[in-house]
Amino acid sequence: MRTIALVLLLGLLTACVPRSVTVGLRFGVELSPIITRFEPDRGEGGSYRVGESVRFLISLSRAGYVTLAALDADGVAYEFDRVFLGAGTHLLSGPPGYRYELRPPLGLQRVRAIYTDTPHPPSLVLRGRYTAQGWDRQTVLYIEQSGSRVRDVAETFFYIR
Repeated sequence: MRTIALVLLLGLLTACVPRSVTVGLRFGVELSPIITRFEPDRGEGGSYRVGESVRFLISLSRAGYVTLAALDADGVAYEFDRVFLGAGTHLLSGPPGYRYELRPPLGLQRVRAIYTDTPHPPSLVLRGRYTAQGWDRQTVLYIEQSGSRVRDVAETFFYIR
């Protein structure tokens, strides 16, 4: 009897879960599900040492422009790359001849991948000192000022020890 009740309850619960989502709201702006994976090469929450390099795995469902921006442990946000990527999975390690080398401050590093279907104007730069909420607001302004109709944001994190 318990097994039947449990199966019926699970069936009812799964019937309430949406099967697909085509558009999402995050940060108060409409986002499209374009970034399907975004994480550092040692996995989300991985540890790195000062002087080491970090790489990022990113998967996109369609081609577009990606800006990488970070918020460090001191609350300083900065852009560190802008690239055009095709659909598929990519390993980002830095512009040609460079790498994403880690420097202080030690602690939590939050990194966002911001996708748009149009290039960002060069004058539009994400940088400054922010609280977590301030960084969210700045991300929204960055997305809105890009003028892009198709956009997405994914965030990951790691630690510098």
